[in-house]
Parts: sequence; C-alpha cells; structure tokens
Amino acid sequence: MTYQLVTDSCCDLPYTWLKEQNIPFISMSVMLDGKEYFDDLGETFKPEWMVEQLHQGGMPTTSQINVGRYQEFFTPFVEKGIPLLYLCFSSGLSGSYQSALQAVALIKEDYPSADIIVFDTLNASLGEGLMVHYANALQKAGKSRAEVLAWCEENALRVHSFVKVDDLDHLKRGGRISKTAAVLGSLMNIKPMIIMDASGKLQNVGKVRGTNKALDQLAKDTVDNIENPEEQVLFIAHSDDLHNAEIVKKKIMDQIKVQDIIIYPLGATIASHTGIGCIAVFSIGNKRK
Repeated sequence: MTYQLVTDSCCDLPYTWLKEQNIPFISMSVMLDGKEYFDDLGETFKPEWMVEQLHQGGMPTTSQINVGRYQEFFTPFVEKGIPLLYLCFSSGLSGSYQSALQAVALIKEDYPSADIIVFDTLNASLGEGLMVHYANALQKAGKSRAEVLAWCEENALRVHSFVKVDDLDHLKRGGRISKTAAVLGSLMNIKPMIIMDASGKLQNVGKVRGTNKALDQLAKDTVDNIENPEEQVLFIAHSDDLHNAEIVKKKIMDQIKVQDIIIYPLGATIASHTGIGCIAVFSIGNKRK
C-alpha cells in the first residue's frame, strides 16, 4: 500500500530537497522580538536573516508544535486514506512528539481508520535529517512502511551527532551556562563539545581549547564511531561557519572513504539554541550508550 513519509523542520534539510522528494513537513515556530516566525527551511524564512539577527545579539526562542497544528497537518492525508510515517524531532528536546501522539488520538475519534505512525527519531537537526534521507531512499527502493519503520527502529540510536559550540555568550543568554563560565571560556578560547545521548537529549561531554583542536575532535569522534563508512552519506551542519565546516569535511575524508559528505546550514530552530559558529557532524555508527 502507498504511504507518505512526513517530517518536521527540525530535520534541517533544505525545503527544495524535501519538495523534490515529495516529503511534506510541519514547521516549528521561532519567536524573536515579540513576533512569531515559522521555520520553513528557507522557503520564506531565510537562514541568512536569522544569522544576521544572531550577530546583532538577537535571542530567539522556540516552542513545540501544538496539537491543533498537528491535526491540521495530518488530517488532509487521513481524509484521502493515505497512511503516514512521521519522523519526529527528538522527544528528549521537545514536547512536539507528545503533541503529535495526542493529535493522532483526537483524529481517530473522527476518523477511526486513520493510519498514522509517529516515530520518535531521538535525533535533531541533520541527525533527524539523516534518518529522513535514508528512509526516503528505502521508500524509493520499494520498501514497505513496515520495513522503513523497522530500519528506523534499528538505527535511530546509531545516528551520531558530534557538535562544537562556539557562541558561549549565546549559551549564557539562554541560561545554559553561567556568566562566569562564559567569560572565562571566551578568554581561554574554550569550545564545548556536545553529543546526543541515548534518551535523545544533548549532553556536554567535554571542552576543547581552540577551534583547530575542536575541529580535530569532531573528525576523530566521527571516525572512531562510524561503521561501514564506504556505504554512507554524512551530513555536516554549520551556523554561519562554512569555512570550518569544509575543514572538518576534509579532515574526515582524509581518514576514511565515504560515499559523500554534504554540508547544509543549521536550521533556524536549532540555531536559535546554539548561536553562531556551531558545527555538527552526523553519521551512523555503533549504538549510542
């Protein structure tokens, strides 16, 4: 039976690619200076504009997708009798997953035959995007929804996210580190290193002094944890730092052979939390602990 793959804007894949692949998505919302914007992955809400706001000291906030918006998103497919597989932003970082489940329950009150699977990817940004990428490839290869879902269940915790955060002042303003830690860290050129853990939450796993060492660490962590690299496409996300994203790409490709490494800008929703200068590498490897 034909089924539809859908996702949300936290996958950080370009809207052009999603449109070409016929993968509808629901947008997260970003609040800035009292105005609400919808992160449509660059179609109208441009990443360049968000970068400019961050450079100017803007402090955007984000909110989960509510039940009503999920109902509006899912219902047209249900009315046409199209089964859905929704690859959702990590439940460890947002309540959107629970909102989606609630929306499905409400829809089934009016449409008992509604066929919607909401899958918690336990990933964010291009980690979620990587799952969408492979799920789409499997669907295009003729795999059933059950087969694609089984792949997602097997591999969600094999997706690795290795992240370097640069904007300590942004983390301070967001309440994620203290003012003292931000000042001392900036003076000492400290770069926090972050991963996604097995519960789909971000964990600070270390600090590296200097950008070069941080980029080396991103490459090392990726190479040390990847499995079957020659079969993989890797993603790198960056927040207004294409130069260093290219350096990390080269460092990885100098050590292992992969199908490809694709670089995309960090989406507006995720960049709202990381600030400028963030670089993240996404690959599939050993299971996250």
